[in-house]
Amino acid sequence: MRFSVAAAVVAAAFLRRAAAGLPDKIYGVNLGSWLVLEPWMLPQEWTDMGGDVDKCSSSCAECIGSEFSFVQAYPKTADAKFKTHWETWFNQNDVNALADNGINTVRIPLGYWIVERLVDRTTEFYPRGGIKQLQRGLQQLKAAGINAILDHHAPPGVQTPGQSFTGHCTDDVEFYTPYNYQRALVWTAVMTSLSHLDPSFSSVFAIEAVNEPIMDATKTPNYGDFQKNFVQTIRAVEFALGVGQPFLDLSASVRASSKNVTASLNATVSGSQQVNSQVQEAILASVPILIGLSEELGFSLLLGVLAGKKDPLVTNFMDVNWQYNNPANPADAAIGPAGYDNHLYYSFGGVADPTEDAYLTSICNLQRVQADAAVGDSPLWFGEWGLPTQFNATDAFLYKWADSQKLAYSQGKGWIFWNFKTEISELAGDLSRQWSYLDGVKRGYLTKDPSQVHDPNVCASYVNATSS
Repeated sequence: MRFSVAAAVVAAAFLRRAAAGLPDKIYGVNLGSWLVLEPWMLPQEWTDMGGDVDKCSSSCAECIGSEFSFVQAYPKTADAKFKTHWETWFNQNDVNALADNGINTVRIPLGYWIVERLVDRTTEFYPRGGIKQLQRGLQQLKAAGINAILDHHAPPGVQTPGQSFTGHCTDDVEFYTPYNYQRALVWTAVMTSLSHLDPSFSSVFAIEAVNEPIMDATKTPNYGDFQKNFVQTIRAVEFALGVGQPFLDLSASVRASSKNVTASLNATVSGSQQVNSQVQEAILASVPILIGLSEELGFSLLLGVLAGKKDPLVTNFMDVNWQYNNPANPADAAIGPAGYDNHLYYSFGGVADPTEDAYLTSICNLQRVQADAAVGDSPLWFGEWGLPTQFNATDAFLYKWADSQKLAYSQGKGWIFWNFKTEISELAGDLSRQWSYLDGVKRGYLTKDPSQVHDPNVCASYVNATSS
């Protein structure tokens, strides 16, 4: 099949117009509960769909409390129900609201099952059709000038126990195994290729390897090796696609002689001594998946049409200080542009005493950006944070709490609020007051211009103070 010159020109111009890159300062929100649904954020909708809320009081593993258990319970109707959810939870109206409030970045939590061929349908239960929804959402975001991070929020095998955000609420954590590391690398190869080949994905500037791995590094065996393989997978795929200046010393003649993506991917890794066997196998396994997705999503696999129009992706990890007990430093895995993520929630305890003064003393003296930079984890952005507290916060405090966190996190590359919205319903109660960015702006806690604060001197009396 031949691709017309006119179509090639249109496609190239399309990509240039939407070229993504790491913003000078990230002002972002998470698109949580869209493509990885967390029932606590939308209890009425989840109940209406057929999920459990009241029965999940002790553990989400004991009820229909995650996507896995939902699809297992409703195998014939789950896909249709999730399609309705995807279309209504995040759509053009939400994009318009984010653009109107100055958001320049979204972090999109994704499950491995969005690449459907990675799912073992005999033992794993997840909805189908999400990849088309991701494409649709990215098209809308791109048109609004909002860039995206693809966050592997729920990798295969579950990376942390007892959490609905993993897609399967279970204590059986199996991500840190050769089998699931390998599936995650295939996912990475596919998402890297899509980010460069499908014009709808051209606003993607980073891929995050794993959301919130277990914090105790003794329980995440070989995670450092996975980090290196993750980066190598992205850079080898980009070499094959002709993206930017190559970061790996592979065979340029192979790339130049290949006419299409699949041939270049195969030729680049076959027999290469610069990429290890796990990376080779993952990239080769991604080829038939890409062929199917090119037909489903409607993008070209001709190298001369779409490749090389975009900067290399930023490889993104939770920072080394996320874990303890001698974790691997993701900075050691970096090849080319890299970024680091930290999440800070005071509402879960362990950060500061549950008082206004303790919270402000803590956040106003935060040294995480400096601590990360000292070990090479820079630039750092805070990929999740919010306004929740362990006490009944007054409106007056939430103004200060929003300002002080924004000032602290802006010492680094920026911040990404969790979440862009939550359900507003009787069953949800007061949830949106402290968890919804858009509601926070509406209530006035968060400034309409995300680069601004109400009081730039909010921390003046707390800097270098001692928390009680």
